[in-house]
Amino acid sequence: MMLPTMHVSLDTKKLVSFALVAFMFGGLLGTALWNFGGVYVPTLSQGLGFGSMRQFADADELAGYLKDRPNVRAYYDVDIISVTGFGFTVKSAQSAATAATPASGTITDYSTTNIQVEGVDEADVVKTDGEYVYIVKGRTVIIVKAYPAEDARIVHRLNVSQPVSDIYVSDDKLVVFSYMPRFWNWDVSSRTSEPDKERARVTVYDISDRANPVEERDLSVDGYHYDSRLIGEYLYFIIASGAYLEDGEVVLPVIRDGKAWCAIQAQDVWYPNATRGWLEYYTITSVNIQEPEAQVSSETFLLDGGTTLYVSLDNMYIVGQRWWGGGDSEITKIGISGGAITFRGNATVPGYVLNQFSMDEHDGYFRVATTSHSWRTGAEGNNVYVLDENMETVGRLEGLAPGEDIYSARFMGDRCYLVTFKKVDPLFTIDLSDPEEPRVLGKLKIPGYSDYLHPYDENTLIGIGKETEEAKEGDFAWYQGVKISLFDVSDVENPRELAKIEIGDRGTESPALYDHHAFLFSRARNLLVIPVLEAQIDEGDFSGTVPANFYGEYMYQGAYVFSISPEGIELRGRVTHISDDSLLRSGFWFDSEYSVERSLYIEENLYTISRGMLKINDLATLEEIASVELGEGSG
Repeated sequence: MMLPTMHVSLDTKKLVSFALVAFMFGGLLGTALWNFGGVYVPTLSQGLGFGSMRQFADADELAGYLKDRPNVRAYYDVDIISVTGFGFTVKSAQSAATAATPASGTITDYSTTNIQVEGVDEADVVKTDGEYVYIVKGRTVIIVKAYPAEDARIVHRLNVSQPVSDIYVSDDKLVVFSYMPRFWNWDVSSRTSEPDKERARVTVYDISDRANPVEERDLSVDGYHYDSRLIGEYLYFIIASGAYLEDGEVVLPVIRDGKAWCAIQAQDVWYPNATRGWLEYYTITSVNIQEPEAQVSSETFLLDGGTTLYVSLDNMYIVGQRWWGGGDSEITKIGISGGAITFRGNATVPGYVLNQFSMDEHDGYFRVATTSHSWRTGAEGNNVYVLDENMETVGRLEGLAPGEDIYSARFMGDRCYLVTFKKVDPLFTIDLSDPEEPRVLGKLKIPGYSDYLHPYDENTLIGIGKETEEAKEGDFAWYQGVKISLFDVSDVENPRELAKIEIGDRGTESPALYDHHAFLFSRARNLLVIPVLEAQIDEGDFSGTVPANFYGEYMYQGAYVFSISPEGIELRGRVTHISDDSLLRSGFWFDSEYSVERSLYIEENLYTISRGMLKINDLATLEEIASVELGEGSG
């Protein structure tokens, strides 16, 4: 659906909430607004729609669909307050590489956010354009002039009225995601209350002048921010909201563009033939962030609760889970091109999907790795499925490593690499050159496991996870310190571990284990940087062998800088933002705003970022050059 251009002013003395307007007046209000040039969401005449999805005929059909689902939430006796003395204007705005170009156009070498698919950018809490660094802190986006290092300083603190989750930077545009949590509004005169809806907000700023950002676009959708991607100039973001009945009536999300708004109509909601899980509306919205007057496109899908998203240059795949029985993954394929959003198909495969790296699109085929579980016996095995453009399963490889779970996956061209784990780490190399006949080529069994796999080159993999020690108490293993491995997969039938390095003892952690945006790698520089909270055990405290389940004490937090190549892995040094004393006082729990969370480089400088500081070190020597205190973040 598209939000058309409109200029409508309404002055009222009494206005009920948008949700109440939507389900009380329904199509009548929509028709009236359309006739007067207002907000209208055109209904697509698709009949049964494409594949196994269609759109509802009206609100009654949607309500009946929800009533037939036992997991749908229902709210009753909700008092909707009236807002007195309030007027508003309905007026809508008219109608890649992951790195942004440097603001000055003179810097050529700087790192960008670690992403999965080239040309498909992902939001994060830190971004750079090669001259400035943009940092999320609370309700503030802090813009730091970062290069040259000697001139480093804060040039602007952009205060946002809601907590900020993450951002994008592209050319001279800054995109800020924030959220308005649910709260209660009280009308003193009527002594009634209304539970406000949670709302996700997307704001686009012109940052041609970094010291004076100018708001260009303000979009919001009822619900919570599920995920997003930026492809070229088009931003695609997904907002999820619960599907429920309120006094037997459906409540649908509202989309706002500045002061314009429209309630999604039941006829605009796509739904599959069969769902059994916890239903949610997924509203996918696209906007050209480079054109302030560009029209907004949006489609809404009613799906089982989504857990994972994969996005290629042409399609996005939303995965919902069925947790009962063996557990299935319901996958919805949605085409994206030039801002257009089109349903293309859906499918169900056995097992659950770990994360976005368990999925991939290659030569028109969608590949997905899953773990099948039984409520009685636990993990039953791991699988790889290949689906064609119509989401029909054409190839399958099932039952790998029974009793183990997938801990990480990576698809690279015609190969898939899987790490499963229970006591040891089998690394599987899988051939997908024939989509109809996926097959295991080889495997490597070593202690420990990898939570994240990253290509060094086409024949070498970097793995980051934990070292382990087999337990004497049962059929499992105790995890130990953080482990970085380098795998040679040039001989696919005989993969081998080229090198490894272990950091700390049991209790050592790194955000890079669960957030790939914390992983900085440059093959050209043989550079690897990850943030680490290191725990160490004083073996002098034990008369014998240290128990495998014993935790160390925190001794260091900061960025660990490695040289990495097929010749090996070497720790070059560490950069911290905090004092040793604060770590020693932390006991078994440590949290500080000076914990390093991200790192990046610009030319020959290494930048490490915590919530409290940006520090700049020489990339070759790691000598400190400068630092910038970030101060308080609003909210």
